[in-house]
Amino acid sequence: MLSWEERRQLVKVANLYYLEEWTQQQIAKKLGVSRPVISKMLQKAKDENIVGVYIRDESQYTVQIERELEKKFQLEEVIVVPVRDTNPSMVRKNVGQVAAQYLAKNLTPSIKQLGISWGKTLAEVVKEYPYEKRDHINIVPLVGGMGTKSVDIHANQLAYELAKKMNGSCSYLYAPAIVKTEELKERLITMEDISLVLEEAKNVEVAVIGIGNPYSGSTMKEIGYLKEDDLRNLKKAGAVGDIGSCFFDQHGELVQHPLNQRVIGLALHQLKEIPFVIAVVEGTYKAESVKAALDGGYIDSLIIDEHTADSLL
Repeated sequence: MLSWEERRQLVKVANLYYLEEWTQQQIAKKLGVSRPVISKMLQKAKDENIVGVYIRDESQYTVQIERELEKKFQLEEVIVVPVRDTNPSMVRKNVGQVAAQYLAKNLTPSIKQLGISWGKTLAEVVKEYPYEKRDHINIVPLVGGMGTKSVDIHANQLAYELAKKMNGSCSYLYAPAIVKTEELKERLITMEDISLVLEEAKNVEVAVIGIGNPYSGSTMKEIGYLKEDDLRNLKKAGAVGDIGSCFFDQHGELVQHPLNQRVIGLALHQLKEIPFVIAVVEGTYKAESVKAALDGGYIDSLIIDEHTADSLL
């Protein structure tokens, strides 16, 4: 229990430091003590609740959510993008912009191989990525993607566009994301051009991925990869989301479903071996899918809109 005199001294020091903006050295000189003594007194003022720290800024709320998510899911970093416009395309654009800046900041000179998945949100990341010189980097598609529908969001196209932005190179995975039969998949993945790229995908140092919900806002359904029968069977199997067209349950475990046996791309267990995985997500309808992916341990850093982050907590 502090005496009245001790408490008065702490209040005096805190007042000089926080309100009158004296330096610790100036306060020490005034009181005839050393600077470390003042530092300890300021810490004690906090410990005794004499001083409270309040941050007044609109970013404080999102920063608080970021810290909570980092602790809850043991993530390296979370960036929560404030939502000022509820239009989904604008939210996606803002998330893409922040993700592009984050990616540019985290690509160190030692990184030679960068993997990218597919989808509308990742297309925004590529669109917002700045033009710069990173000619030592090769961009690798993490999943197949061929056809005439929504070609602009396929992994091959995104790899090509991002390589142009970086003045780097890219590989091409000449195969669909999901093929008709397991037999066809086995034949394709033994072809040299495809097996080489799949090997590259396993060895990327950084991967940028999206997360999908097969039942709501599904791009896979939109472009014809998923039929109504598929969706019914996925639901029965317990699927709640997908990464790179691989479907997982509420615990992040791969579900037992024929579609998962016909995907040409990086497997979920291989994704876990990549040193740094950045997930970029927009849309509250994906909240359950994102939580399952986090529980599955596939993600190191998460960039997400404010409303979806709220849903996760």
